Amino acid sequence: PLPAAMERFGTAGPAMPPYEPLAEALDMGALPPSTVVSVEPPLPPRPPRDHLAWSLCTTLYCNFCCLGFLALVFSVKSRDRKVLRDYSGALSYGSTAKYLNIAALLACVFITIVLIALVASGTIILTNYYNHEQNHFVGPT
Repeated sequence: PLPAAMERFGTAGPAMPPYEPLAEALDMGALPPSTVVSVEPPLPPRPPRDHLAWSLCTTLYCNFCCLGFLALVFSVKSRDRKVLRDYSGALSYGSTAKYLNIAALLACVFITIVLIALVASGTIILTNYYNHEQNHFVGPT
């Protein structure tokens, strides 16, 4: 014959001790106070960012080698995934759009710095050349 615990729960293991009823004359105030723990349902996960505004600005102002346009495409894909509540796909497309935006921004800043340096050095060279030509100019006598 099976033990009583196995018959009740269908598992093998030690039997649980039976509950002991409280004495009738026991005052509840004499017992230690209990702690109440309220459990709230977990908040739904925040949808991932799609970086659409950043991608639009990158497309309009820093579209180096179409990186801004690619970032815009991935941002729209991320927004579509977010609408379908596919948060992992939205996170993947959103992070790709973020990295494309960063790459386009860095390339745009680098090219801007190089162009400013070239214009500045070209201006200095032309100024020196013009001043040098004026010093060797011999006017009519």
